[in-house]
Amino acid sequence: MQYPILTQKRLPWQVDAWQKLLSSTNRSLNDLFSHVSVNESDRIAMTEADSVFNTRLPTRLLEQIDKNDLNDPLLRQFLPDPRELMDQHDFDMDPLNEKASQPKPGLLHKYSGRVLLVMTSVCAVHCRYCFRRHFPYTDNRLSSDEWEEICRYIAQDETIEEVILSGGDPLSLKTEVLQRRLEPILSLPHIKRLRIHSRFPVIIPERIDEKLLEWLTGISQEIILVVHVNHPVEVGDSFKTAMDALREKGVHLLNQSVLLKGVNDSVDTLALLSRQLFECGVLPYYLHLLDKVKGAAHFDLSSERAHSLYQALLARLPGYLVPKMVREIAGERSKTVAL
Repeated sequence: MQYPILTQKRLPWQVDAWQKLLSSTNRSLNDLFSHVSVNESDRIAMTEADSVFNTRLPTRLLEQIDKNDLNDPLLRQFLPDPRELMDQHDFDMDPLNEKASQPKPGLLHKYSGRVLLVMTSVCAVHCRYCFRRHFPYTDNRLSSDEWEEICRYIAQDETIEEVILSGGDPLSLKTEVLQRRLEPILSLPHIKRLRIHSRFPVIIPERIDEKLLEWLTGISQEIILVVHVNHPVEVGDSFKTAMDALREKGVHLLNQSVLLKGVNDSVDTLALLSRQLFECGVLPYYLHLLDKVKGAAHFDLSSERAHSLYQALLARLPGYLVPKMVREIAGERSKTVAL
């Protein structure tokens, strides 16, 4: 359907302001050390972990962190940890065996009726639990000819109804780049839905600017934005402003959280997060058990602990505020409900 252009207040940030904020992101672990209190021995160990998966953290996010608490739930998501260097049984570099589901570079076709496009390697922030922290992005940088091959693949398979944009973070690309790349795909009559997964509305909400909204308004397909919020402290006024603007354009808003030890493994935290998201017009969608990627084992919870938390959450909240607890198992044709 074609969404009408709705009356809305002008967004409080300028078009393309997000690009400057993205370029000023801290890419050095020393930048992080200048904001948080870390002793010398820990600095050495964290630097070694950073060499495997480098730190990326916007200054604004640093300002929200308790610099005297290394267990701050926001900091723990992005602070290198020496335990990342330890080999753990069942944790590997491609936990979902995505390589087996790539008919073309940059294209994943795991599930019936939908394909996922790895649009870029760039993110606004590097989450230490990221299941693609070892993804071979250099093998998925596409030439114009390779992108045309992806478009042909999608055009020739009329069972594909949904295109999912992932990465990296697809919203790290300029709006005009997204528009140009997706135009031939969105012109296909069998494509009914466009789904975008992004951390930008949380980390740099200025990315949801009038240029992006104008492009989204002109798309005939149903549009779903899945934000990735793990803790209530990530939900602020600017996030709500961005969500309000998207809702006014008819975008469906969902949230996917990852259940993380030491971050959100508390029923009080999870319940508050669901309530705050709903107040912003975002429906809690998935509570995702950790993908067993090498370097992230220290975030893992036992199945017993996860189930206990979930049962407590079911007892605490109305059903529409309880996200599905799921895990992804390599080779399965869908996510698996973890009950």
